[in-house]
Amino acid sequence: MLWAEGVRHSFGAVPALEDVTFTLPAGHTLALFGPNGAGKTTLLKVLAGLIRPRAGRAGVAGGRGAIGWIGHQSLLYGQLTVRENLRFWGALYRVRPEVRESRLATLAGRLDLGPFLDRRVATLSRGQGQRAAVARALIHDPTVLLLDEPFTGLDRVAASELSELVRGFAGAGDGRATILVTHNVDEGTDLATDIGILKAGRLVELAPRGTRTAREVGERYRRAVS
Repeated sequence: MLWAEGVRHSFGAVPALEDVTFTLPAGHTLALFGPNGAGKTTLLKVLAGLIRPRAGRAGVAGGRGAIGWIGHQSLLYGQLTVRENLRFWGALYRVRPEVRESRLATLAGRLDLGPFLDRRVATLSRGQGQRAAVARALIHDPTVLLLDEPFTGLDRVAASELSELVRGFAGAGDGRATILVTHNVDEGTDLATDIGILKAGRLVELAPRGTRTAREVGERYRRAVS
């Protein structure tokens, strides 16, 4: 479903990824932890096809069109309304108009977009913009989600709804997979089937979560990066 083989990348003389190799099967959610600068965002961008690695290979079943991406930028156009943005992205992914409108309505309800669906994105708060970005990532019904700190800026209610969306996405039983980058060990562990830890560009741990609690994962993380 998702794979990387011997991936290396650097920015000038600064290494970002060092020989990263893993496979994530369908039906799995990988919570990826690591300190700032560990290479988490770079790895997601390599998987998404936004960065070509200097060595190695990486890919996603179904190609770039199968990916839903939530990163540090919303990828929404400020001069357009939320509704116009979602229609634009749906059309870009060639979603049929009637299907697009149905998904738009469903996502608007689940993410409580209704009060600002027809407002320009430039006028939204940080949390409202993040909720709109989540809808943008899901409008084409992707089979792979790549999430880079998706809970940033969300209030408790919106964060809870996003958690349920991610849980439902992974548990849909139709060949989906998720990688979640987060500093929130409690949230990440709760959603994960697998735990990964990046340190200085190296994947120092990748293992099933099993019965480990967030506290146990947090302790293992602290040992791994110390």
